[in-house]
Amino acid sequence: MIPESFIQELKFYSDIEQIVSSYVHLSKRGKISVGLCPFHNEKTPSFTVYPDTQSFYCFGCGAGGDVVSFIRRIENLEYVEAIRLLAQRAGLQMPDDTQNDEAARLKMRILELNRQAARFFHHNLTTPAGATGLRYFRERGLSDDTIKRFGLGYSLEGWSSLCDHLKGQGFTERELLEARVAAQGKSGKGCYDLFRGRAMFPIIDLRGNVIGFGGRVIGEGGPKYLNSPDTPVFKKSRNLFALNRAKSSKLDGLILAEGYMDVIALHQAGFDNAVATLGTSLTAEQTQLIAKYCNEVTIAYDSDGAGQNATRRAINLFADVGVKIRVLKMEGAKDPDEYIKKFGATRFKLLLENCNNAIEFEISKLRAKYDIETADGKVNFLNEFSKLMAGIRNPVERDVYVKKVSGELAVSPEAVLQLIGTNVKRKVGSERKKQQRDLKMYVGAGAMGKSNPQRERNLRYALAEERLIALLLKNPDYYEYIAAKISPGDFVTDYNREIFEKISERLQQNQSIEMISLSSVLDIEDMAFVSGLFASQVSEKHPLSEADDYIKTILQKKNEKSSSEVAAMDERELGEYLRTIAARKK
Repeated sequence: MIPESFIQELKFYSDIEQIVSSYVHLSKRGKISVGLCPFHNEKTPSFTVYPDTQSFYCFGCGAGGDVVSFIRRIENLEYVEAIRLLAQRAGLQMPDDTQNDEAARLKMRILELNRQAARFFHHNLTTPAGATGLRYFRERGLSDDTIKRFGLGYSLEGWSSLCDHLKGQGFTERELLEARVAAQGKSGKGCYDLFRGRAMFPIIDLRGNVIGFGGRVIGEGGPKYLNSPDTPVFKKSRNLFALNRAKSSKLDGLILAEGYMDVIALHQAGFDNAVATLGTSLTAEQTQLIAKYCNEVTIAYDSDGAGQNATRRAINLFADVGVKIRVLKMEGAKDPDEYIKKFGATRFKLLLENCNNAIEFEISKLRAKYDIETADGKVNFLNEFSKLMAGIRNPVERDVYVKKVSGELAVSPEAVLQLIGTNVKRKVGSERKKQQRDLKMYVGAGAMGKSNPQRERNLRYALAEERLIALLLKNPDYYEYIAAKISPGDFVTDYNREIFEKISERLQQNQSIEMISLSSVLDIEDMAFVSGLFASQVSEKHPLSEADDYIKTILQKKNEKSSSEVAAMDERELGEYLRTIAARKK
């Protein structure tokens, strides 16, 4: 356990608003701050930070908690690791006993295992058995310096070369399997190398840790690219290849490419602000990560149909996080690597300086889609163009495109603007309906319903329990008053009973029930539940009177009898029961 004194010291240096704002763009609204939720896609901010309670809550997806919960979610960390990261940010020394945490220790072992695996792969390039890998990189035009800078390597063709090496370094078979550098044998005994006969690309996180690998087959057999599956230290959807280097680039913005070789070729040519996804489509988490480091991205995806479709999808994702987009059009080459080889870095730089923005890219696609020389083609083009313009909030930017397109098509700007106005109304109406649907879903199930399966069929009592817990969290001095009138065993729903018990135990031991302290005894979903109570709780003018009302409601359930129990009563028992019911209603 981490000492309570350390948690309180950490709280002093870990203001939630300051830490969250390093991941999410926040806007002040009175005493609170709001922004787009980093845990789900949304266009209207529903993510709220409460400085007074040092908590956050999203009214869209139900994520919530304290600063530790936020770091755990955004960085995919266990509790102790999140505390360690916050301590590092604050310049505090972690207590020694936290090293005993099993999950944290396993992650540290996997990181060390990955580091040793990367060194093994890189060393193979210097051996006769690894000559195939070195030849591949040189044929792709990479210098020895580039190979070294990116830690590139080669996985030998044998079935257990890496496993044997790592076992010799003291790693267990379980650790090899957890790191996903090895796979279990069919018999269930032993393991074999996952990567064999491949050019290896280590994936390095922002703290310099090797968290996974990408492997490109050399020759025939197997999938062309094989990427590390998700592990305790690696989530493909939350990381980017070469961001550890690109974040320090002096060049403006980032270049987003499709593959490892594109990125490495760009860095070698001097464009050290290039990054790539990790064998999957771009995700919302990755766009949020990029938004932390720049406000403009140049998309340099392949020029084929799949690449163009991926570009359109990326444009929509980046719009949700407020990042400006430019789109590279590489005529005469399918990707940045090929373009630089054919035309050189100087031509590529000119291409970057003159590439289209996202709107121009979409308009060019519409021009290619419709024959604007015909009346039908012109009408269809303008219908889709107006929908595109309806999404632009800046009236000056919209006016520029309207004048340009209306002039090209010999249509009055007024007619185009009228069409855009119609689509704006439709768009606003559609978004409003979606918000109402989302709100209905939230109110109907919400974070409370997700946590407490008994809530819906005991709604009246569950609400009273939740409000009593929230009142206690805000007014811990009232614990003795509340505890004298109700015990955890009186609660109707099991989930709320467990939360109330954990809070009561801390208060009985004179321990803090502030959010950052509760995160040591509540899991990440329980913290979201508690944060939701803070977010939805109405301020009580008379807390003790309110507490009495909540307690009275909860106890009513305890005193209720089922119809079968009432039917089995004799005359005396029935009379007493009815008098009790009548007294409660007064």
